Amino acid sequence: MNIKPEELELNGYVLLESLNHKELIPFVQKYIRIKTRFSSFYWIANIFFAGLIAGLLYAHINNNTFNLSEGITHLSFGFAIAFLLIPMHEYIHVLAYRFRGATSTSYDANLKKFYFMAIADAFVADKNDFLVVAMAPSVVITSICILLLFFLSPLWSVTSAGVLLTHTAFSSGDFALMSYFDFHRNKEVVTYDDKSNGISYFYGKCQ
Repeated sequence: MNIKPEELELNGYVLLESLNHKELIPFVQKYIRIKTRFSSFYWIANIFFAGLIAGLLYAHINNNTFNLSEGITHLSFGFAIAFLLIPMHEYIHVLAYRFRGATSTSYDANLKKFYFMAIADAFVADKNDFLVVAMAPSVVITSICILLLFFLSPLWSVTSAGVLLTHTAFSSGDFALMSYFDFHRNKEVVTYDDKSNGISYFYGKCQ
């Protein structure tokens, strides 16, 4: 969006909410539970991938392709790989920000609270910008894992399904932020990050 933060109020926007990055978890918990199109998709995707894992394990164990111990071991590989993909996930966010026009990008992380953020300092993003940024890692990583299901061995397909479930679960922040936009969809919401103060601002045009 071609507008600077200091120009928002001059263009009819009012401050809706400021989010201190240290308070990210309560914000995510709130908007991932509120029923919107994005929060609903998030929960449906998690249930679907959990069902996929159960279906793969049941089918292959029942056919004696592998035993339960082998299946659980490879499933745990999937959980571990999803952790290793966190830097890639955030880097895709940054690439998406740059694609939409952001020039000052960086990362933030809080290992104690287990959250990771890609930040675009002073870049005003509207809903379309933010949709690309928020959904890019899920689209890329999920597409790769689903494609791999058709080429991997039965055991490694369980691993790929484990990555799908864990990565989707880890993406709650992305879906919660899009849920916020969807919940306030009548307000033309835009957002930008203030890196120095660790705050994200949400502005809108109230009807």
